[in-house]
Amino acid sequence: MPEHEERCPRCGTPTEPFQEYCLECGNRLRTPGVVPTLADGWRRRVRWYPGDWIWPSLLALVVAAVAASGAILWTREAESAASETLVGDTSPLPTTVETIPETSSAPAPTVPTATTGTTGTTTTTARRRSLIEWPRGRSGWTLVLASLPASSGRDAATARARDALEAGLPQVGVLDSERFTSLHPGYYVVFSGVYGSLSEAQEAASEAADAGFGNSYGRRITPSR
Repeated sequence: MPEHEERCPRCGTPTEPFQEYCLECGNRLRTPGVVPTLADGWRRRVRWYPGDWIWPSLLALVVAAVAASGAILWTREAESAASETLVGDTSPLPTTVETIPETSSAPAPTVPTATTGTTGTTTTTARRRSLIEWPRGRSGWTLVLASLPASSGRDAATARARDALEAGLPQVGVLDSERFTSLHPGYYVVFSGVYGSLSEAQEAASEAADAGFGNSYGRRITPSR
């Protein structure tokens, strides 16, 4: 076996470079885009890969470091300017003290506090306990939990979706990839959540991993016109 032979992380079947789907189990091997390209480069050098969340985190660290450096430089310039002002200003301080007349210290009027008849109870919205359909005509992002070949039948995908629902994941449903231009045809896709951006979908990946869906990933969903 070649030293750097790539294999499907789900079933172990050998795969070709840049292969998008596993021909044995249908697992999505890579997603086009900047983050998947970086992830592939990481995996080629280090076998352990923490997850796509690492890239937004690294970007946030870089932005924070740049902001901190700018703040330090600005503070030093401000202190330097203040020091120059103090040294250059040699005028004497005024010695006249203004006398302020005494005023009566009457207590401030008490403002009545209005009370309402409602109590401050916290309402917790229960998560939906049934499978959902993708919003009709809406494009967005979701967290793909599993992709099953259409030959296995929709019932198998539905059973997998109910497992995710029982594990507490939100907005779980099944997509027929034939109805979405952004998905590879011939699969039933188990998804969780309807999000406005990839970062929002990726933030839910850790919760999905805790629920037993460690291979979940963010994916854009575009309905067929």
